[in-house]
Amino acid sequence: MSGLENIYLNSLLNLVAALLAGGLIGLERSYNGRPAGFRTHTLVCMSSSLLMLLTIYQLELLPDIPIETVRIDPTRMAQGIMTGIGFLGAGVIMKEKLTIRGLTTAASIWITASIGILIGVGFYYAAAIATLLTVGTLSTFRYIEAALPSIHYGRLRIRMLRTRVLTEDALCELIKEYNFSSGSPTYSLSNNGSVLEYQMTVKTREKKNYRALAEALSEADGIEEFHLTPIGD
Repeated sequence: MSGLENIYLNSLLNLVAALLAGGLIGLERSYNGRPAGFRTHTLVCMSSSLLMLLTIYQLELLPDIPIETVRIDPTRMAQGIMTGIGFLGAGVIMKEKLTIRGLTTAASIWITASIGILIGVGFYYAAAIATLLTVGTLSTFRYIEAALPSIHYGRLRIRMLRTRVLTEDALCELIKEYNFSSGSPTYSLSNNGSVLEYQMTVKTREKKNYRALAEALSEADGIEEFHLTPIGD
């Protein structure tokens, strides 16, 4: 087999392996309804592998270039790939009020690019292990994370008429009844001083407590309007 035929065979093998690795990770993201899913992860992995192939085989692919102008340094290409992937990852991170979403998908895109780089340089063993660990982390760890005890933070904003104000002590007592603790309160007046607004951070160990507290606030005397917003990632 000639040198050029060997390059063609290795390139085909690398790109197919990158397609499979990126597609496997992307399937998990698509299954969970993420905007960057099957196709995105597949293309990211293949593009990373493709660019690394150019670095590895640049002497064979560019024979007419003077040898003194060629610098074979795959790490420089890898650095450039990861810099570009950073912009793609930033594009899937969305801020919705106090909630930030997309961090896990951004991280999965980043490691998919890393896997593509490993495949591009022919380090199949590490790429295969990384693919399996990535898919396992995205799928299995979801259930482990849900089962672990954790504190769930939220932001509570309440508006009351000054003529029918629910005192802060009474409000904190109501919050405590539903297994919440509160802190960092702020106060403000609006509508020419006729409306008093409380804002505070609340936390609880059970997500279901948010619904119970919201129902209690909707029935409490003196509360004209409230917003209870869980803060998540």
